[in-house]
Amino acid sequence: MPDGYSHIVVGAGTVGAAAAYWLTQRGAERVLVLEQYDLLHPYGSFSDHSRIIRRVYQSTDYVGLSDAMFETWAHIERASGLPVYTRTGGLDMAKEGSSGEEYMLKARHAMDEVGVPYEDLSAADIRERFPQWHIADDTSGIYQKDTGILDVRRSVSAHTSLALGAGVDFLSNTKVNGISLRQSGVRVRTSSGSFDADHLIVAAGSWLGELMSDLGLNYNLTLSQEQVSYFSSKDLAAFAPGKHPVWIHHGEDSVYYGFPVYGEAATKIARDLRGRFISSEDRVFEGDVVEGEILAEFLRKYLPAAAGPALAHKTCVYDMPPDRGFVLGSLPGHPHVSVFNGAGHAAKFGSLVGQILADLQTSGSTPHEIGAFSLDRPAITDSNYPSTFKIGTE
Repeated sequence: MPDGYSHIVVGAGTVGAAAAYWLTQRGAERVLVLEQYDLLHPYGSFSDHSRIIRRVYQSTDYVGLSDAMFETWAHIERASGLPVYTRTGGLDMAKEGSSGEEYMLKARHAMDEVGVPYEDLSAADIRERFPQWHIADDTSGIYQKDTGILDVRRSVSAHTSLALGAGVDFLSNTKVNGISLRQSGVRVRTSSGSFDADHLIVAAGSWLGELMSDLGLNYNLTLSQEQVSYFSSKDLAAFAPGKHPVWIHHGEDSVYYGFPVYGEAATKIARDLRGRFISSEDRVFEGDVVEGEILAEFLRKYLPAAAGPALAHKTCVYDMPPDRGFVLGSLPGHPHVSVFNGAGHAAKFGSLVGQILADLQTSGSTPHEIGAFSLDRPAITDSNYPSTFKIGTE
């Protein structure tokens, strides 16, 4: 390895691997990626098979990036020869008068402003199109055709392999112990020695907290241990892509979401932000039957044909700033250092965010509107900023 690098990337997950690849596309020639575990390890946010990819958000800050999001994934599919996006269509549902209905109203406004097409569905429409659902007449929905499945692990494999092929150095099983910021350049101290670079990208996921003080960040990074469960059934074919969509059920107190059969021969379901808050060292990597039963009960009520025996329970960790928005940009006073924190809903934007980070650290700017995610907004600069996210809000 050379003595110094043009760019160091901390983290080889969904965004870090993408940043490494996009740096090579922007002309960077001496790139080092530092990863504390093996490449493609099972401990990060890219474990498991699937993540939802969608345009349906209640803010134009995200909806406005969705065209570019799909464009970057199409690029990666062409470059790698590996499919990572499966379009299934997406169904969002809520009961009349609930907070979920308010979310959907805001999502409609955001999509209207950006020009994203969607369909409004009544309960009768939903039952006719997707008879698997048992819902009351006071439920309505939004159907957006581009929603689908992002094969998140496959996406990391694609970015990593493309970056390796372009000459990026990956140093796995190397933990970053500290970062020294200089007026121009950085030194990164690791379990394998220290490395110098002109530019730094930090995409450490839920391990960002260990590096925040060195980066001059002091916002409250909340970690939540999440679980997804896979259930077998007597009629899996009824839940295959093409017959059943990705779906999100916005309840008053909880948001449930699920997938057609993909990755495992079972349907996948989870609650969004169930509220099991942890510290980094408390994370676990196996799910439990208690949460599994909560998810099974939802299926029995609303999707009874999918409510079979549990096949597997898996976990992941959300890492969130107080407003649960992305943290994306360069450090104030240190434009040669950029940071990303995905707030528990970033996988779908992984390649685009990697491209944006690469742009910031090669040209100093990005054509995409990311002002809402800046590192100098109150949620990031005020250590006393209250947590404004609610359980089940994304």
